[in-house]
Amino acid sequence: MRSTILQCAAAITLFVALAVPARLVAQSNYSVVELGERGGTAGSANGINDRGWITGTDNLAGDLTTVATRWVNGQTIPLGTLNGGPNSAVAWPVKNNNGVIVGISELPDIDPEGEFFSCWPFLGDGNPSGRICQGFRWQNGHMTALPPFPGGHSSYATQVNNRGQIVGWAENGVHDPTCDPDFQILQFRAAIWQPDGTMQELPPLPGDSTSAAVAINDLGQVVGISGDCFVAVGNSSARHAVLWQNGVPIDLGNIGGDAWNTPTMINNQGTIIGFANTLPGLARTFHAFIWTSTGGMKDLGTLPGMCGTNACNDFRSEALGMNEKGQIVGLSRGNPPPDGNAPFLIRAFLWENGKMTDMNSLTVAGSPYLLFGGDIDQQGHIVGEARDPNTLDEPAFIATPVPPGAAVSSAVHATPQGILPANVQRNIEQRLGSAGEFSPE
Repeated sequence: MRSTILQCAAAITLFVALAVPARLVAQSNYSVVELGERGGTAGSANGINDRGWITGTDNLAGDLTTVATRWVNGQTIPLGTLNGGPNSAVAWPVKNNNGVIVGISELPDIDPEGEFFSCWPFLGDGNPSGRICQGFRWQNGHMTALPPFPGGHSSYATQVNNRGQIVGWAENGVHDPTCDPDFQILQFRAAIWQPDGTMQELPPLPGDSTSAAVAINDLGQVVGISGDCFVAVGNSSARHAVLWQNGVPIDLGNIGGDAWNTPTMINNQGTIIGFANTLPGLARTFHAFIWTSTGGMKDLGTLPGMCGTNACNDFRSEALGMNEKGQIVGLSRGNPPPDGNAPFLIRAFLWENGKMTDMNSLTVAGSPYLLFGGDIDQQGHIVGEARDPNTLDEPAFIATPVPPGAAVSSAVHATPQGILPANVQRNIEQRLGSAGEFSPE
């Protein structure tokens, strides 16, 4: 889990024309259903395709183990792990409609370099395990490993398009001096695994040492990050947000910062979303952004503060999922107001028609509290993670648009009050890249 806006470079004229999302009719209400759990107290729905497949992670009993999960027709289906490893996850939106799912899995083997590769914030209890981690491809009940480059041990798969092209990043055999040796020794580079099994490297921008790909559309356009080696979950690894067109990286610009410039999605219109620092330096000052060829990178801001004054406005946000209509979902993070009387500090948002709205103001009575929106499909169904006030679980959810005037009976629970427990907040933010290595700040 987890960018100054420059004007479009001349090379961008080579791209397929990118359209500004059409204006949408605002949706006033959503009915929320909690998705099934497999014994633990937390689940995270991170993607939904147009077949209604929901993908993400779900904890097993004890909350020390996470398993990549698919929710279909009311069933909660584990995808398994590679070679009997302990943990796996589908950590990014998967839009493929042909039955292919990609993600990451720990192997039983300890990394011979003593590395803590960049899977660990998304797996298990969120602490480094020291195990090798590899991307996987899942189809028809079978999970297969996506190998690293020669000389490397670990790889990471994020997304797959409808052509079957998978993107992510993978280690090679280079000992990179820009790595943080407490976590990473070997260099990693953005990768495409083609349907025939061949593997292609996507280089960083000139002057950067490493790169990582996070999303690909059906036209083969890829977005990701370029920067220092570090740990590939943001920070200085994301000095630049980039778009690879025919394998060539192009800087997308920024909104004031030189770190944490992280795209998360590109749709088939060429619209790109993500989050990016608003100030120079490595401190996490990021806001959600949208990028188009005509407008460049624009700051989407944050949700208004819960105390009703500018003094307590949220200070971070992340755009995580998007559909072809340009509707965007994600999270906004804030501080409690001075009197301490506020709901949770993490809130799911929906962005449409140029406005960011707290999803909890759009749900029907009796809905659980929505912590973040992970993805949205063409019909406007939103998936993510919620908070159940009765069980105190954090289950995955799906929110369905309710037609105006329709009668809705809620089978879920009352909106909770109080402050989100610090450990829950830390785990969510760590998975989504906003908590750094060990700090919840």
